[in-house]
Amino acid sequence: MPDPRFLPRRELLLGAGALGLATAAPAGAMIRPPRGQTVWTFDRLDRIGGLPVKVEGQPTLISGPGGRAVLFDGIDDALFIDSHPLAGAGTFTFEAVFRPDGGPFEQRWFHLAESDPPAVPGAPPPTPSVTRFLFEIRVVEGGWYLDAFVRGPGYNKPLMAPDKLHPLGVWAHVAQTYDGQTYRSFVNGELQAQAPIAFTAQGPGRASIGVRMNRVNYFRGAVREARFTPRALAPEAFTMPRGLKAG
Repeated sequence: MPDPRFLPRRELLLGAGALGLATAAPAGAMIRPPRGQTVWTFDRLDRIGGLPVKVEGQPTLISGPGGRAVLFDGIDDALFIDSHPLAGAGTFTFEAVFRPDGGPFEQRWFHLAESDPPAVPGAPPPTPSVTRFLFEIRVVEGGWYLDAFVRGPGYNKPLMAPDKLHPLGVWAHVAQTYDGQTYRSFVNGELQAQAPIAFTAQGPGRASIGVRMNRVNYFRGAVREARFTPRALAPEAFTMPRGLKAG
């Protein structure tokens, strides 16, 4: 039976009775993720999404919404995964469920980076890649606000909303999307900021969680789940724990 705390919002709107959540569900019934979606659940430290993980520091497992989550101390805890789940996607939705617990002003807690170009014998050294996605937060007195960021050839755009504060120590769902024209960011399904960009698909690469790839701006808090979809989802199709509300 699907966990009623962690379902697409469009399913929650149907009510528990329509989903069979109040009674036994038919054998084998489940809520399937959207076509092509990759899901990373942070409920262990050795493998995430079936991929091996390099662990630095001493992140730990705690209880999160719908299951276990990874807790980062904001000092030297980090996870590194040799995969860029949105590589090749011309449109996208990047979702995550996390809990910020305070700490420094700037925290870069989820980084997808395109790999550097390969060196060619006899040629000048290649220019390092700066193509990336980032989820960041800014911690201020009374809460935090989201900084979503994407950069690549011909585009370089942060989306910040300092006037939209959310509480620390509370689980939240964040998302960034691109529909072919407009780049948008969301917290708990509510729009934070948007801008037109000329996005082009990024190449294969890797991910860091709990810190930026170059090990600066560590994150203090926990991460439960991330979802990567190669198209723009509407907010009602996001997957988030039940009961989340805009801060």
